[in-house]
Amino acid sequence: MLMIAVPLYAVQLGASLTAIGVILSAPYILPLILAIPMAGFISRAGTRKAMMLGAMAAVIPPLVILLVPGYSGLIIGQLILGVAHTVMVIAGQSIISDLGSGKQLEKYFSWYATCLSGGQLCGPLLIGWLIDTQSMDRAFVVMSAISIVSVLSAFRLTGTTRKGVGPNISHAGFRAQGTLLKTNTGVQSAIILTAAAMFALGGYLSFLPVYLGSLQISATTIGALLSLRAFSAMVIRPFMPVLIDFAGGRKLTILLTLFLLAVGLALTGVTSGIIWLYICALLIGAGSGVSQPLSMVLLAESVTAEQRSSALAMRLMANRGVQLLAPLMLGLVAEATSFTTAFILGGIIVFIGIAVLMRCMR
Repeated sequence: MLMIAVPLYAVQLGASLTAIGVILSAPYILPLILAIPMAGFISRAGTRKAMMLGAMAAVIPPLVILLVPGYSGLIIGQLILGVAHTVMVIAGQSIISDLGSGKQLEKYFSWYATCLSGGQLCGPLLIGWLIDTQSMDRAFVVMSAISIVSVLSAFRLTGTTRKGVGPNISHAGFRAQGTLLKTNTGVQSAIILTAAAMFALGGYLSFLPVYLGSLQISATTIGALLSLRAFSAMVIRPFMPVLIDFAGGRKLTILLTLFLLAVGLALTGVTSGIIWLYICALLIGAGSGVSQPLSMVLLAESVTAEQRSSALAMRLMANRGVQLLAPLMLGLVAEATSFTTAFILGGIIVFIGIAVLMRCMR
């Protein structure tokens, strides 16, 4: 919901494209620095408690934006959101990664990612309708109310999620993760895959509302496009193990998903026709729908159980790095040239990621 509300609210404030890029990058600043230390905190506190704390913090950003008008509220809200979301993501992925291996792990991560897409499907539709028919202020109130559901659901986590353990110093910290990244080709492939995919997705989600808003397209239609992207991802994720078998293995599946992302992103800026925009949304949804859970599986199976939490945090740090970079870079390019050039450049960067990944997976 915030992926639509924040850029549209920034446009109402008269923000430039570069300023919008800064605002949209704000949630990824602190996680870029703190993701690995957060993994240590989650290990000590237990994933249940971490999920609850992250969910409580997620209630705050919409209220801050509402109660602190202007750019200050946007930046503060975005910073809090980044920390809250990072804690919940690391905790959630740690819970799933402990449930199995091989095909079983592929299935669990695909369903986990499917549920994430369910929220990404409903959120844009709801927020677009609220903005068009109610008001921006009421939309922010509804966002906080919905976030409370996450707090309540975290109480139902049981078993090992209630237990905290101190992380082994040899597996935690930046030095340990740097060594792991340098020596483990599975980790390298997972990081490159998630970085390329999240660059495409971050650029698309950040600037599509601004781009379509400049074309005088309604918030409801923008929400429908982003929901279609999420629907495409949600539909394909339960079939991820079948798709991997059909494609002849994980390697070809990885390359295919990145190809779909690159093409969908590049073509988005070429057309303003709503049908073609829907097609691009489907391509990006399919590509992101498989690439993200597959990168989680690849990483989880490339490390030991003791290394897993910190390694997942390193993956998330890579995600946040490109999510920070994508809006800034594409915002500068769009302001200096055009949205078309920015989207095409984004697609080219993903194609470069495909080339690097092919070399890494030889």
